[in-house]
Amino acid sequence: MVHVRKNVNRLTRAERRRFVGALLEVKRRGEYDEFVRVHIAHNSADREHRLRTAHMAPTFLPWHRKLLLELEQALRRVDASVTVPYWDWTRDRTPNSPPWTDDLLGGNGRRSDRQVMTGPFAYRAGHWKITENVTDVHYLTRDLGRARAPIQLPTERDLEFALADPVYDSWPWNSAVSRGFRNRLEGWGRGVGSVSWLNHNRVHHWVGGVMVSAASVNDPVFWLHHSFVDLLWTRWQRRHPGHRYLPAKPPGTGDPQHGRVVARYERMPPWDVTPAQLEDVSGIYRYE
Repeated sequence: MVHVRKNVNRLTRAERRRFVGALLEVKRRGEYDEFVRVHIAHNSADREHRLRTAHMAPTFLPWHRKLLLELEQALRRVDASVTVPYWDWTRDRTPNSPPWTDDLLGGNGRRSDRQVMTGPFAYRAGHWKITENVTDVHYLTRDLGRARAPIQLPTERDLEFALADPVYDSWPWNSAVSRGFRNRLEGWGRGVGSVSWLNHNRVHHWVGGVMVSAASVNDPVFWLHHSFVDLLWTRWQRRHPGHRYLPAKPPGTGDPQHGRVVARYERMPPWDVTPAQLEDVSGIYRYE
């Protein structure tokens, strides 16, 4: 049966409770930290001369789609009624709106050290100790809106900039491309600092704290954010039905991107699945 992913602001109290409970149980079982490790391990950048899968590459969208599915399956093994909701950051745009409520993800970090002190994922609640990290900090951190250098979340107009492009991606298939839906949504723009953070990337920086690191999965909002990013991919697919994942074939031996990106029918590490197999998930889930 096809399951439904809902807007987080439409979850009932019972649905919120069950989603949080399933996340905490997956963490208690030790499964959650494996998702963090996988994201850290596959978070290579343009300057690194190895295969790129999670970011700065065409696989950004199918890779995170697969990661979301894996997490969702883990949650549903705990409670079959649970799915991963999405956070539409073009509409719920303040630190007081969903998902930053005490019965969901908790709120902002405190001023002194950005430690999250409210909600079920606060360190002091005793259920969410960060053990897989790029620093030695064991508590969840956030800096919603970046207090010292404020930025705004992306708008519907910003999303239209990405959704209107009919090409999925373009050479050289990295963070420098200016043409293509993938990078316009992923958000590697020109310039330095906040002006270069577009769409997906800007949201990570708006949340701040652990969300700006390779260990961003440690903040449960990661899943709600990427669920919305995944929804945007489905919207792009519907708008441009004749366009597919690119590159269709691997870059040749004389291409500087040879061996560094995954083509449409190639296996996408760490899973035995291709981007082509993840383009249509209508038989698995849908968005409401």
